[in-house]
Amino acid sequence: MNQLDRLYQLERLLLSRQPLSRDALMRELEISRATLKRYLELLRDRMNMPVAYDRGTNTYAISQPVGKSQAITQRQELLGVWFSQQEIVALLTMYQLIDNLDSAGMLQRHLQPILQRLDSMLDSSQMQAQELQRRVRIIGAARREVPSRYFELVGLALTQRRRVRITYFTRSRNEQSERTVSPQRLVHHRHTWYLDAWCHTSKELKRFALDAIREARMLDEAVKEVALSTVEKTMDQGYGIYAGTKLRWATLVFTPWSAIWVAPEQWHLEQKSRKLADGSLELKVPYTDDTELLMDIQRHGPDVRVVSPLQLRDKLLAALQGAVDQYAEEVEVPCSALKGRAN
Repeated sequence: MNQLDRLYQLERLLLSRQPLSRDALMRELEISRATLKRYLELLRDRMNMPVAYDRGTNTYAISQPVGKSQAITQRQELLGVWFSQQEIVALLTMYQLIDNLDSAGMLQRHLQPILQRLDSMLDSSQMQAQELQRRVRIIGAARREVPSRYFELVGLALTQRRRVRITYFTRSRNEQSERTVSPQRLVHHRHTWYLDAWCHTSKELKRFALDAIREARMLDEAVKEVALSTVEKTMDQGYGIYAGTKLRWATLVFTPWSAIWVAPEQWHLEQKSRKLADGSLELKVPYTDDTELLMDIQRHGPDVRVVSPLQLRDKLLAALQGAVDQYAEEVEVPCSALKGRAN
């Protein structure tokens, strides 16, 4: 039995609520008095477990404050969870991911005590939490800030199943509107948080960007429940963050050079791809709204060609022509060059 196993066993013995003598603990764990003392210090100092020693009976037990509820007792037991060094490193790395998602600092505020506990659980010979965080860097480009008060309010309404009244700014129309929504789930996509909710104003499922909420307050009314399977079917079929029910398929062909980079990428869960004889890559992806798909296609420039549908191909050509027109007064770009790249 290794040290971690013995610590687990010691924890279980102490949580049994029956005071145990020093000799009984040493006998159960098959360890010396000095080792038992060291283990008890680990539980007290690193796990903050209230291990109390009764000199009169020469026994150890977990002390419980008088009058505390069962909920507090259960929470106290939860603090006794142990992790291996590898697990702690994985959790600290996960904390970095959460920190990157949490632009408003709301999650950081609640997770900071856990981070401190993980730091204290690392052996002195291991890399400390602060050092690990310095050596793990996660870059979040184009992240949009979400005010913590709105994130917390929406999260609370989501768990308590209550409606929310929001003032929402629609960027495409450059206007604000008042809406009552029933939160169904939170979605994180490309460094931005969204709320999938039943909109009582439009009487349908809608996706709202949290950074576009200007005011919000939680109502006493219960939410309109929508089956999660219905939410997924309605909101997840499209490409990227754009929802819809009219599904279409785009066929794209990437040059052999670009195929090396695109082949391992996941553009959509239902995508289909195959390598062509000349080394190029054919990628088929479903979409309901072409906004985000067009943006992703354009970033590959001359190394991708839209085969179908023609409507998507025409939109891409118009977007490329519009980009060329931005520089019309500065430099002349032959139309043949543009057409040659897009065809």
